[in-house]
Amino acid sequence: MTTLSTEPATLQHMGWFSKGEAWLDSRGKGAWIAAMVLGFVFFWPVGLALLAYMIWSKRMFSSSCRKQSRKHFASSALRASRPSGNSAFDAYKSDTLRRLEQEQQDFEAFLERLRDAKDKAEFDQFMDDRSRKAGDDAAA
Repeated sequence: MTTLSTEPATLQHMGWFSKGEAWLDSRGKGAWIAAMVLGFVFFWPVGLALLAYMIWSKRMFSSSCRKQSRKHFASSALRASRPSGNSAFDAYKSDTLRRLEQEQQDFEAFLERLRDAKDKAEFDQFMDDRSRKAGDDAAA
């Protein structure tokens, strides 16, 4: 089998299954579902195999929107870390980012203390109920 030299190097070394998988992935979840439905229509074991593969590889229940938002967040974070060339703005940006990171750490610490207090209150309530029940059993 010969490959075209215009194909990327990663595609040249992929088998037909990997190429098909990459092609369907590039078109999204709808392409996977269409391939599965066509597999059921023409030869049901193929559709069943595609369904099993989609579930096993977590393609059936993953959200492509989440992947896109992660990519967008990563690219915007990368852009935010690059210097703009304006030293005053870069200093302001670094101070603001440092302040926001500190506020985030403080808020997470507050939430942790809040969870600990709630857990302690629930445990104290459990112990009070238990001692009350033990006292009622001893009186009866």
